[in-house]
Order: sequence, then structure tokens, then C-alpha cells
Amino acid sequence: MKNSNTYVAIMAGGVGSRFWPSSREQKPKQFLDILGVGKSLLRMTFERFLNIVPASNILILTNEIYKDLVLEHLPELSENQILLEPSRNNTAPCIAYTALRLKVQDPDAVFVVAPSDHIILKEDTFTQNINKALDYANLHDVLITLGIAPTRPDTGYGYINYLPENENGIHKVKRFAEKPDLDTARFFLASGDYLWNAGIFVWKAENVLKALRKYAGGVLDVLEKGISDYNTLSEKEFIKANYPNTPNISIDFAIMEKAENVYTIPSDLGWSDLGTWASLYAECDKDENANANQATASILMDTKNCLVRSSNGKLVVIKGLEDYIVIDEPDVLMIYPKSKEQEVKQVTQAVEKQFGGKFS
Repeated sequence: MKNSNTYVAIMAGGVGSRFWPSSREQKPKQFLDILGVGKSLLRMTFERFLNIVPASNILILTNEIYKDLVLEHLPELSENQILLEPSRNNTAPCIAYTALRLKVQDPDAVFVVAPSDHIILKEDTFTQNINKALDYANLHDVLITLGIAPTRPDTGYGYINYLPENENGIHKVKRFAEKPDLDTARFFLASGDYLWNAGIFVWKAENVLKALRKYAGGVLDVLEKGISDYNTLSEKEFIKANYPNTPNISIDFAIMEKAENVYTIPSDLGWSDLGTWASLYAECDKDENANANQATASILMDTKNCLVRSSNGKLVVIKGLEDYIVIDEPDVLMIYPKSKEQEVKQVTQAVEKQFGGKFS
């Protein structure tokens, strides 16, 4: 267990539209038992970090509409540990808000920022690498990102190019490379000098604020005006009035791609960002026909390489289907080619255009 100046901030405000129709505006994927293990992704992430800090040092960053859902899934937390965003302005503003809040509370605060909806299979390795990063960030003016050892030439991730020289497995980052084309991704994989950017960060509050002030001052111009409100009864009122005025920008674009003090720890964590139905299919156990079957009751005949999800007690009978996603929700049934599942986000837009918010 780390020192009392160590904190964890879990980002849980996204909609997860590529997991429609299971993930909806009112209950997005971080609150779902998407793996069929009896726990939501948020709950699994929270429990993972209990190996590093006590529950009292964990903050949840989420949209204000999800406050009650967070408390339902994490009853150990107090309302004061839930930082509510009144608008979705990407990751830089919510991280800046967290850093300001922690800096006022504890000038020596060092903290982890992590998504709420990723899978980490090798939890012991994860804990070791996070602790290593926390120790280093506590003593140095650095911005650390956990880099994931790539397993395939994936074009959907950003890549981190790092130097071979290292201190206890911590490498200086040369540059970030945004989502490459397939040939470039193959080159990155073959070189051994690139990692996937998983969006898991470790830094001192004062050092990430210093970087934001240097490279993305517009974010702090808005949020620092209320510095005397943080950790007081007037904090929520200040945030509600001012947070929507922050620039809409990711932490990667705001500071990580510009700063010269970025470091990474190459990590083999059994990681998946669970970004799409196909990524869930890849992580699930399969039957003898390579079907990932999450249906409560089912008969699958001549059916191969499919993801089948139905949790409402309905019997699912399928014959002659191959390489499809079948998602059965009480009000929506989606049957879609697995090879085209990147289109699901566009499908949700078409559904909203035709039916309004009824199925969103």
C-alpha cells in the first residue's frame, strides 16, 4: 500500500457508443457486467486499485448524470469522492480539475489516472508497474504513461516511441505517433521501439499542472479561478458554472504530445481497452465452434465465430450464422457482421436520427 499522498482517479464519464445497444446514454458500458462475471467494469477497476491505495484515496471522475450509478456500484465511496462534470469536454479538463482539487487538499499529491472500462488480466504486473511509476513520479518532475507491449499491427491505437536507455525499466519517450496506417503499424511492431498508448497516467499533481500551464493554459485559465472553492461547499457550484467553458481537448493533445518530460514503462498486462464488440469477442471464452456465448439459454446450430449476448432469460436459437454479433436487449435486437462492427457508432447516429433518443 502506497503512502497517504498517493491517489487514484478513475475516469468513468464516457458513453461507450460502440457497445450499443447494451451501452446507452443512461447506463454506459462502465456500469455493465460486459464480461458476464457478475461485476461491472467500473467495479473491477476499483477493486484492482485497492491493491495500491485505500478506498478513501480513490476518486471517480464522471458526468453528473451518473452520480447515483457510481454510488450504486461503489458503495464504499462518499459523495465527496465523486467529481461531477457538468459537460463532456474530453480528458484534459477533468484531469486538470482533479489535479487542482488534489493539490489544494495535499500539496504533495501524486496520482494515477486510469479509464474505468479496460481489462487487465495480469493484475500483479499491473500493480508492480503502477507502484514503480508512483515512486518515480514522487521524486522526479515527470509525466509517466504505461505503454502496452503491442501484440499485433493495430491501426486503432496511438503508439509511443521510446528510447532503449532506461532507469529501472522507465524509458524516456521520443514521440507519440497517432493512429497509423497498416504498413506503418507493421513497421512499429517489427521495430520493437513502439508501445500502444493505453491512457493510464501517473504524475504529481503539481507537475501535471505545470505542464498544463505551459502547453494548454486555456484549461487552467477557467478552472484556477475557483481555486479557493476546491474542497469546500462551493466547489460544485463553481464547477457547474465554469467547467463547460473549458476547451474540449484530450490530455494527449494538450500535453503528452508536447511535453519533453514524458516517460513510459513498457508493460505486458493482458490489456484490452474493450473498445468494440470484436474486442470483447477476443477476450471471451469460446465454445467448440469459436462462439463467445453470453446468452442465458441458447441453441446454436451450424453457427461459428459469433458473439451472442442475451441476459433477459430469453431462449436464443440461431442456425447457419458465421462471424456475426448478436446482441439482444429488451428493446433492441442487433445482428451485425463482426467484420463491420466499427460501423456501430454510425448505426447509433442513424437510430437517433430516425427515432430520436428512444433507443439511445
